[in-house]
Amino acid sequence: MTDAPVHLAVALDGAGWHPAAWRDPAVNARELFTARHWAGLVAEAERGLLDLVTIEDSLGLQSTRLDGPDGRTDQVRGRFDAVLLAAVLAPLTTHIGLVPTATTTHTEPFHVAIGIASLDHVSLGRAGWRVQVSGRGWEADHFGRREIPALIPKRDTADQRRWEPDERSRELIGELFQEAADAVEVARRLWDSWEEDAEIRDVATGRFIDRDKLHYIDFTGSRFSVKGPSITPRPPQGQPVVTVLDHGGSAVPYELPARSADVVFVTPHGRDHARDIVEQVRNVPRDGHPLKVFADLLVHVGDDAADRKARLDELDQPPESDAFTFTGTAAELADLLLDWRESGIEGYRLRPGALPLDLEGITRQLVPELQRRGAFRRGYEAATLRGHLGLPPATNRYAS
Repeated sequence: MTDAPVHLAVALDGAGWHPAAWRDPAVNARELFTARHWAGLVAEAERGLLDLVTIEDSLGLQSTRLDGPDGRTDQVRGRFDAVLLAAVLAPLTTHIGLVPTATTTHTEPFHVAIGIASLDHVSLGRAGWRVQVSGRGWEADHFGRREIPALIPKRDTADQRRWEPDERSRELIGELFQEAADAVEVARRLWDSWEEDAEIRDVATGRFIDRDKLHYIDFTGSRFSVKGPSITPRPPQGQPVVTVLDHGGSAVPYELPARSADVVFVTPHGRDHARDIVEQVRNVPRDGHPLKVFADLLVHVGDDAADRKARLDELDQPPESDAFTFTGTAAELADLLLDWRESGIEGYRLRPGALPLDLEGITRQLVPELQRRGAFRRGYEAATLRGHLGLPPATNRYAS
């Protein structure tokens, strides 16, 4: 067990993670696609001194099916572009990390890299990236550049969320994760392609940059090649924080985060399961600093959490979650977090069932409870997201 304070993140997605959350009386559904809605959520998370927020995104509309849109009209459909939304929120915040989701499949790594770098500049060093792959054929149809075979529903069930890959699908999954690793490598090289002091800005001599301190990255992979350098100067953090959600279900479990990420989000369903996952993560070869392991939990928090969740369940029964679902008081949630910490979990990414109430349950009830137990900060002690997470300063691979 470690006595180090726990790290807390919140995963933001529309009205919350329960499919009926938008129908909760505390939610103003008309505000979901406004900057005001998102600014209020991130401000609340920052008041709670959380390390970071992640912002969900994908290349297709939300669906209860894996093989295409479900045609439902009773659940939230549609999202903002996560990177652009994070850039809007950056000037409205001062400390909290902003980690948008950006998909590596079908998108150009150069564009993603400069988008995250730009976010790091406008946030003064609080940017991160949640790397995501897209393995759905109907999302590939939006781009028309490649074909992805349809997922096969699991035998003897009508549940379209359960599927078993054939041999070609397993090969494809491996290719997508390899492509994601290449995209992260491109981004990291581009972030290094400007040295710290490449910008001279000397008006008297008329020299704005030192061209010798801009570098070609010359990356060649199976899907793309990138010459470089970046068009965006080196980010304030040097290397924005890279995160990956990994259920351990890829061809080589936890290889992508071990190879490419600073933080991995995992989905244990109990303390013993958490210990097993941490052991698996630690056994994957890795270069650089140790990988931070955060557990994902879907949470309904508060004295009335059970009643609120029951009312939402009556409106729309939620599907089985990939993450452990907690419903209870802040003190009970604090007990669980500190118990799982003994398994090696260093932080948690909490998915609020309904927004804003379950977010407020985290910031106004859980955080004070953890503070009373000496397990959470009482003020921000760093100015960057890397600082919040205790990551070492980033070095530049091209600097002499």
